[in-house]
Amino acid sequence: MRRMLGAAGLGLGLLAATAAAQDMMRDVDLSSPDMVSAEMTRAEVEAALAAARPAGAADFSGKRLSGLDLSGLDLSGAIFRGARLNKTRLAGARLDRAVLDQAWLLEADLTGASLKGANLFAAQMRRARLDRADLSQARIAADLTGASLVGASIAGANLGADMRNQSMGLMRTVLKSARLERLNARGADLSRVDLEFASLKGADLSNASLKGAELGGADLTGVTLVGTDFDGADLASVRLSAPIGLDQARNFDKAKNRDRLIRE
Repeated sequence: MRRMLGAAGLGLGLLAATAAAQDMMRDVDLSSPDMVSAEMTRAEVEAALAAARPAGAADFSGKRLSGLDLSGLDLSGAIFRGARLNKTRLAGARLDRAVLDQAWLLEADLTGASLKGANLFAAQMRRARLDRADLSQARIAADLTGASLVGASIAGANLGADMRNQSMGLMRTVLKSARLERLNARGADLSRVDLEFASLKGADLSNASLKGAELGGADLTGVTLVGTDFDGADLASVRLSAPIGLDQARNFDKAKNRDRLIRE
């Protein structure tokens, strides 16, 4: 029993730390060496990757890798839990199934990167560039405020809120003021996601779940909404112009503030 209680206490502590991670910005000096420097070179990262294969995945947990150029590297399955990758260049890199939980990727460049099936739980990714990136089937609960995912794919990805242990705080994806033009979100779980003031022009939300999502001020011009679930979504001041398949959307009558939609 003592062992079980100890494990439970540790689990609660970890959950509390994870919940707090989404609001860590106020307490962190983003200009400190810990946040802007690198303790490894690209060559050393490549050596670590080579040493880990084929037996297992390279582990960069907690490493300072900010500002490095790691573009084009195959980092599939690598573990970056709690790592610092601020302003790191990862354009065209392969991060399939990588673990980026609680990692810092502020203003990181992941243009055209592949993150299929990756885990990004409590990751800090404000103003990150993920244009044309592939995050299909990924698990994401990250702060992507001001990020750019133009032409990216989150098809089948789970960005929905973690509804367990609500006393620890709501863990969800934040895409406030993000650029999501032409986003492929087919079948994605976007329940309770913060999409306020995001631009979703031309995005494909077919069969996606927007249950309880906050869409205030978002631009949904030309979006595809076939099978999209709007149950409980907040549509205050949402620009809904020339949508495709709105008549085939689900639970649109259950969305909030439909009377405040901006139709053009």
